Amino acid sequence: MSRAYLNKEPHEVAAMFDAVAKKYDITNDVLSLGQTRIWRKAVVAAVAPTVGEAILDLAAGTGTSTQPFYEAGANPTACDFSAGMIEVGRKQFPHLTFVQGDAMNLPFADDTFDAATISFGLRNVQDPKKALSEMARVTKPGGRLVVCEFSHPTWAPFHTVYMEYLMKALPAVANKMSSNPDAYVYLAESIRAWPNQAELSKDILASGWETCEYRDLTGGIVALHRATK
Repeated sequence: MSRAYLNKEPHEVAAMFDAVAKKYDITNDVLSLGQTRIWRKAVVAAVAPTVGEAILDLAAGTGTSTQPFYEAGANPTACDFSAGMIEVGRKQFPHLTFVQGDAMNLPFADDTFDAATISFGLRNVQDPKKALSEMARVTKPGGRLVVCEFSHPTWAPFHTVYMEYLMKALPAVANKMSSNPDAYVYLAESIRAWPNQAELSKDILASGWETCEYRDLTGGIVALHRATK
């Protein structure tokens, strides 16, 4: 089985997502108890796309997160490190623009996009601050950033229950659903090791962005950070 570890070697991360690409979306829907669709809608609302805007959807995977921007009349680009994810995405959404690229060295010119967003992908980058800086580089002055990522529940009893789910129930369910359940062991480990909401805000502000604010979704299981350049 292919999995990544917390040192997040790029080739290991890419291979892991290649291995889960075919069942990735449906597995995530089941493991999140359907919450992924709610979180996706929150991201679109935070980005607030307008007709014709150029939007970078980084770590776009199969393009499921990119499609709503297209439906809103924007001009989105789905960028992902995993060739396997992109292959599935091009079959599922042939009208979308897919680009294979490294979040730490984006294959786009400076000031290309009106907005940049990344959902559940920043945590998988070996150097998240470098990725945030790269997103700032390719975003136009005055442009927007939206980061949607797993975070830390703010209510202590719920936090305890959630961590139990991550480390025990999630891998067990993934074993039934996924072709590569070891990948979801990494998922649980990486969520536990990820910075909290305030710490991520500081990282964003230190990476070329301004006026960062955040709000919790689903009790802090997920946090939505928004900033401008």
